Order: sequence, then structure tokens, then C-alpha cells
Amino acid sequence: MKTLILCSSVHGHTRLICERIQSQLVAMGEEVTLAGLTEAPELSEFDKVLIGASIRHGKHQANVVSFMIQHRELLQQKICGFFSVSLVARKPGKNTPETNAYMQTFLTQINWQPPILEVFGGRLNYPGYGVVDRNIIRFIMWVTKGPTAADTDITFTDWDKVSALAVRFLQA
Repeated sequence: MKTLILCSSVHGHTRLICERIQSQLVAMGEEVTLAGLTEAPELSEFDKVLIGASIRHGKHQANVVSFMIQHRELLQQKICGFFSVSLVARKPGKNTPETNAYMQTFLTQINWQPPILEVFGGRLNYPGYGVVDRNIIRFIMWVTKGPTAADTDITFTDWDKVSALAVRFLQA
């Protein structure tokens, strides 16, 4: 089986998750291509497609939504999965596809539900953000009772959950 992993990442953490999944799938014998969403190869060349996308300021990037809508028919004919990465997913009760508001909004926008879905907590890296992003995210974290110290750099990703998604995707 030929697998394509597509990534939409703003600060690089979603790409890191995609690379981890790619590495695991390759170790299990899959032929895997990893590409950014904007450089997506021809989907018809692949048997499986997994798409990972980060949340920025409360929503997925517009190109992720348009890509999924534009390619929905072809994706429905393949083994397909989608995962979302956000800081909100660090919280219990918001860390599953069913309980994560960003995921539910996204599924409504694309008017389709890929058979394999997952949600991961992201990385909070204040020193790595520009001034505007840092202040917006600090405010959101203050409201949601998250870390607000300006030197905070913490990863909320459950790497065991990432590995479990790779296995689920392999076995699909």
C-alpha cells in the first residue's frame, strides 16, 4: 500500500507529529510519502491518505477546509484519516474527535467525516511566537487556565496516542 501523509502546520509541531507517524509506518513496512498540504502530489497515486492540521486562532487554515471539500470524492474512495492539533486538546473532555469543538466544526464545514479521526494536544512555545501570536495565545491560555509565563515551552502531545493512530491507520 502507498500512503500519503499531508501536513498543514504553522509553527512546525503538526509536521513533527506527521514525521513521527511516517517513521512508525515505514518501520512497519509501509511506503510513505510526507508532503505539505500546499505541495500535495496527485492523490490518485496513493491507497491511503492521512491529513494532519493545526489550529490557529481557533480554526483550521482555510486551505485545509477547501482541500478536503475539493478532494472529498476521491478521499472517500481511499482509506482516509484526519487529525487535528490544538492547545485546547490538552484538556480532558476536549481531547477526542467527539468532544473537540474544533474537530466538530471542521467536520460540519467539510460535510463529511473521514473514517479515522484523532485529536492531539499541541505545543505551547511562547519564545517561538511573534509578539502578536504570543499575546493572543497568552490571553487564551489565561482564559482557559493554561500556562501564561512568557518563557513557557511545553508539549502537550500524547506520543502514545500518536503511535496508536499510526497503528490504527496501518490496520485500516
